[in-house]
Amino acid sequence: MKRLCTICARGGSKGVHNKNVRMLAGMPLIAHTVTQALDSGLFETVAVSSDSWPVLKMAQLWGVRELVARPDEMAVDRAPKLPAIRHCAITAEHRTGIAFDTFVDLDVTAPLRSLDDLKGAVATLEAAGRGNLVTGTPARRSPYFNLVERRDDGTVRLSKPPPGPGLIARRQDAPACFDLNASIYAWTRESFRRDDPRVLRDDTLLYEMPEERSVDIDSELDWRIAEMLMTAWKAR
Repeated sequence: MKRLCTICARGGSKGVHNKNVRMLAGMPLIAHTVTQALDSGLFETVAVSSDSWPVLKMAQLWGVRELVARPDEMAVDRAPKLPAIRHCAITAEHRTGIAFDTFVDLDVTAPLRSLDDLKGAVATLEAAGRGNLVTGTPARRSPYFNLVERRDDGTVRLSKPPPGPGLIARRQDAPACFDLNASIYAWTRESFRRDDPRVLRDDTLLYEMPEERSVDIDSELDWRIAEMLMTAWKAR
């Protein structure tokens, strides 16, 4: 089984300035994810895609050999991520001459994943015979119980009607819901090469991760939480 890991990291960031190369718990943010990918032993190739030479240079300093310059049109604020992942993967296949069986993308903004999370997600996808997999954590809010939408007149309603008759009196009684944590995405070759712009498909699997390893850094508050957790873990 031949596997490719892609890591896509833009140069700019509005929520946290230059976050991909900013120091987090003693390492540049991108280095946490690069190190996880290399240390896992899962991948024939690890490739980093960026529109920023400082980001690519940082990845190279931490051991990445396949550096992919991302086209400008794939690096704007509103550009979806999947085309950038595909561009990186196709470039890596062309350079290495390897037809990969499994494609895994790791998001730089989710550095708290563990090697067990990574190995477990890949093993789950490859054993299940499904097209792709995403990771998530149990949601704190439920669309059946305490997640609401505002109507045009200012009143609110539950985002999702409860299944069956009656009301749900406790969140614990609602169907299990999950927050996607933007940590690990994985595809089989057939699914990855399919002309389908969606990440969530009819055969998408969920790999569950705990809340403490599911921080997605989009703000300074997220950054402080991630740094606090990493510092606490190192002190154990």
